[in-house]
Amino acid sequence: MPTKVTITTLDWVPEFAHGYVRDIRIRWALEEIGRPYDVDTVPVQEKTPEHFSRQPFGQVPMLKDGDLSLFESGAILLHLSEDTALMPVGDDRARTVQWLIAGLNSVEPYMMQWAIAKFFDEDEAAAARFEKSLRERLSMLQDALAERDWLVDRDFTVADLFMADILRIPAANGMLDDLPKLAAYVERATARPAFGRAMTDHMAHWHAADAKKAAASA
Repeated sequence: MPTKVTITTLDWVPEFAHGYVRDIRIRWALEEIGRPYDVDTVPVQEKTPEHFSRQPFGQVPMLKDGDLSLFESGAILLHLSEDTALMPVGDDRARTVQWLIAGLNSVEPYMMQWAIAKFFDEDEAAAARFEKSLRERLSMLQDALAERDWLVDRDFTVADLFMADILRIPAANGMLDDLPKLAAYVERATARPAFGRAMTDHMAHWHAADAKKAAASA
């Protein structure tokens, strides 16, 4: 029987972040590979020395797998996918790692620049500039997919899990409306039963956190 791991995420986030905190990537991968997990939390404010001892930048998610403690969602996904159907072997393994790193370096930073300007800074001029760059990257990604269903040949891999999760925010904000192949790619990935189970658990966590916060302030 697979050993249980522990995901660490935040104890609460505002409603607009529900569905998008990066522990969803880890939950999704664990559902794909059939590994059970527990969830621990750290405060969203007043971060503790213990938190910084595990994650030097005070971020989430973190993972505990036996004696191994990891941070950074990309590193966690690479660890979890080893020796599973999410990680091919041979040359396709190298291609899978290539595409996961492409998501980290060549797509997600553009998405985050735009999202921070739009939703956190509420700077519409900056958001418009960053949106132009992001749309260019999304168009390039659609071209790279060409006629393929997935990034690495015919099979869904951890690279697709990572990339599709990055693309959910642009998709939710209409940026894939004129990129039908890329929109279909995200729809295929998020239609997987493992994603549905992961999202159900992810949202249940935030709903419980909201209820606890409301009760504490009543």
